Amino acid sequence: MNKCILAVVLAGLMPFQVFASEYDISVDRVQIDTGDFVKEGIGYNGASPGPVLRFREGEEVTINVTNNLDEMTSIHWHGLILPFEQDGVPGISFPGIKPGETFTYQFPIVQAGTYWFHSHSGFQEPNGAYGAIVIEPEGREPYRYDREYVVQLTDKHPHSGDRIMRNLKMSADYYNRQQQTVGDFIDESGEKGFMATLRDRMMWGDMRMMKMDIEDVQGFTGLINGKGPDQNWTGLFKPGERVRLRFINSSAMTYFDVRIPGLEMTVVQADGNNVQPVNVDEFRIGVAETYDVIVHINDEKAYTIFAESMGRSGFARGTLAPEEGMTAEVPDRRDAPLLTMADMAGHVMDHGDMDGMDHGEMTDMNHGDMKGMDHSDMEGMDHGGDSLPEDPFYANGSGLIPTAANGGKFLSYQDLKAQKPLYEDREPTREIELRLTGNMERYEWSINGIKYEDADPIVLQYGERVRFKFVNETMMTHPMHLHGMWSILEVGEGKWNPLKHVVSVAPATTVYMETEVDAPGQWAFHCHLSYHAASGMFRKIVVEGGPDSPVADGKQSGNQGGES
Repeated sequence: MNKCILAVVLAGLMPFQVFASEYDISVDRVQIDTGDFVKEGIGYNGASPGPVLRFREGEEVTINVTNNLDEMTSIHWHGLILPFEQDGVPGISFPGIKPGETFTYQFPIVQAGTYWFHSHSGFQEPNGAYGAIVIEPEGREPYRYDREYVVQLTDKHPHSGDRIMRNLKMSADYYNRQQQTVGDFIDESGEKGFMATLRDRMMWGDMRMMKMDIEDVQGFTGLINGKGPDQNWTGLFKPGERVRLRFINSSAMTYFDVRIPGLEMTVVQADGNNVQPVNVDEFRIGVAETYDVIVHINDEKAYTIFAESMGRSGFARGTLAPEEGMTAEVPDRRDAPLLTMADMAGHVMDHGDMDGMDHGEMTDMNHGDMKGMDHSDMEGMDHGGDSLPEDPFYANGSGLIPTAANGGKFLSYQDLKAQKPLYEDREPTREIELRLTGNMERYEWSINGIKYEDADPIVLQYGERVRFKFVNETMMTHPMHLHGMWSILEVGEGKWNPLKHVVSVAPATTVYMETEVDAPGQWAFHCHLSYHAASGMFRKIVVEGGPDSPVADGKQSGNQGGES
């Protein structure tokens, strides 16, 4: 029997510890049934999501990928540290896989944890081309659990990725289904007064923005492991067990707020790296992030896994139960949050500050300016300096993020501390500022005001430690993903700062991360919102020097275009 097929069959029978050092993966046209609609998509080995690939730390793996499509394809091994030629990004690390051809990936497994894989060609990933990776560590796990499940989240839309992109270009608010109404104006006038409400609406109108500009794409069905809310993916347990849940957000555009009403979750891993355990009632998982949690279930009843989108426009739902067919109550979605002028000003200016601004100044900030203003326009705003920004990923209190349901504990980035530091703590050799910019009205996204196709590569030197300063000048949250090297998130904990492969940057805030430049070659660096990356929020990183460096300069190129 083929090793991949054997592994997949056994994975369906056993909760964990099923491994194979060689896999065969086909890239296929598939039918995706969400329970709300059926659509044609792209999957692996005839299904979406694809198989769970299970490796052991320290082994060498071989993955044969056969392209059964009539277009080019690729697979990127998200979060894995590997030679750049194996990273799977067309135009940067390899040409891609032609129709009818088989490409063999071979690389060592040098880490453990929860990761995932997806296409890096066109919009194949949001169309269904994704799967999960579980890597068992060489030594013992630092925490105990009895069984485990992958919980892979995604946002499946009835429209194809190409159609969504066309509609966003035609009208950036095409998929915004939470427009404010006259009734909302009347209600707000009753609370804040007519003139204050009118002034507020005029400010947002002058910027050609809406308070609901939190999610670009609504109208999706949330899936857990390929099953919609009504299809109810179920993971079984025995009372008294500790269950490890490996959450992966494989969405095109959706951040999810995850809770299991009635159960406390212990976060033990973030983006594949062990963290000092922290007990929470709810956490937000950005696009492309992973979080591993352990729940201890003592009673013989069902519990709902509820993943509610950040903008409250949709949700994914599954169940943990001692028997098939058992269900628990599904919570109602909470009210949609609204952006505020305080959010726009990086949580530095409060509403009083904004009221004191000359209205002419606000008129100069049109929608395009706010989502892509020059840095000089932002000079009056404190982005946090060297202190931690007060953004929803660091602390509660923003209008963008609720406290946990029933007043419980909501995970913040400040809660994440590495369990065992991988790198010694040292001063960075230099700082690189990356302003996250864009124009929502034209649906163009960029870095430092320059789209990918017009930008020069960022050239790094092997052995240096670079500090990246993200300045988000937009009203959207951006999950920034660096390929091939770890991102050391600055949370003020020195050597205990956590390692991640995706760092979320909330609107109008500044976030710092550092990188040990230890991987020669050419790498992608981009926002992981599919339609933002496709619109230009993307860079190529060139690492010069190092052992057997294949790259002598930053002049090798290739237009990544619509890949995410």
